[in-house]
Amino acid sequence: MTNQATPQQIIEVGRRTIHAEALALKHMEEALGDEFVRAVELILSCRGKLIVTGMGKSGHIARKIAATLASTGTPSFFLHPAEAFHGDLGMISPEDVVLALSYSGETDEILKIVPFIHTNGNPLISMTGNAQSSLARNSDAHLDIMVRKEACILHLAPTSSTTAQLAMGDALAATLMHMRGFTAMDFARLHPGGSLGRRLLMTVGNVMRSADLPVVAPDCSAKDMIHTVSKGGLGLIVICDEGRIEGIVTDGDIRRAMESRQAEFFNIRAMDIATRNPKCISPEAKLIEAEKKMTQHKVNSLLVAEEGKLLGVIQIYDIKL
Repeated sequence: MTNQATPQQIIEVGRRTIHAEALALKHMEEALGDEFVRAVELILSCRGKLIVTGMGKSGHIARKIAATLASTGTPSFFLHPAEAFHGDLGMISPEDVVLALSYSGETDEILKIVPFIHTNGNPLISMTGNAQSSLARNSDAHLDIMVRKEACILHLAPTSSTTAQLAMGDALAATLMHMRGFTAMDFARLHPGGSLGRRLLMTVGNVMRSADLPVVAPDCSAKDMIHTVSKGGLGLIVICDEGRIEGIVTDGDIRRAMESRQAEFFNIRAMDIATRNPKCISPEAKLIEAEKKMTQHKVNSLLVAEEGKLLGVIQIYDIKL
């Protein structure tokens, strides 16, 4: 049967949960010390991969930590401890370092593979809430994630403890990124399908529109400007003379001219309302450069040009797909 509660009571339970987890992270922040340094040094000196393992909820967190590390410059993968004990230990090479997660430090599936890790010569880093546990005592470095209580209303379900595990994993990843000098470009190379990777790796020439550009002559009439800007679908027209860019007219320019000139509007020519020397960019420029230029000049479009010759148009919508 569902308990009846007011909206304020619902919010209060949520706030207590977040507060409990925040306190756990604060305690962990203050306790961070030499063992964290040791763990980072072991991973930095690793000639192979970082193998992350954990069971149950710790296993879910271990998978995320492995994925974060792998995407930020530390070769890493998750190994299920039960599968490891039944044949997958062959995935661990002597050059690897093992990071094992177990809040109790007594998880049977983890402890069963510790003798192999030692025999194989792998440094072992543990992440537990008990520095005196079997796993902690048999590790080369121990990351203490002890929490005073779980955020769960019964103080039973892994909540504060899994948050602590996740935060410690992020602390490792961020510190390793700093130590390796990991850059935004490095991140982009590992995330070519992501938004940042796309903006850092792809060029303006890769995404610009170059076919059926809305180009008009300097003496284009108002009527033809309206027709061309509507047909072009870019919200602008480019004025060119013998292939060279002379100016740009946006649909906003046309509307403002209609309002200000009224009866005289249909007597104007394109160059009468054009923005001369419009903002241009090279086709070799990265998308992130185009984005910065658009932001700096508060425009949504750039003309792509070389030596004054129009090659294409790129808009903010092409960058932020």
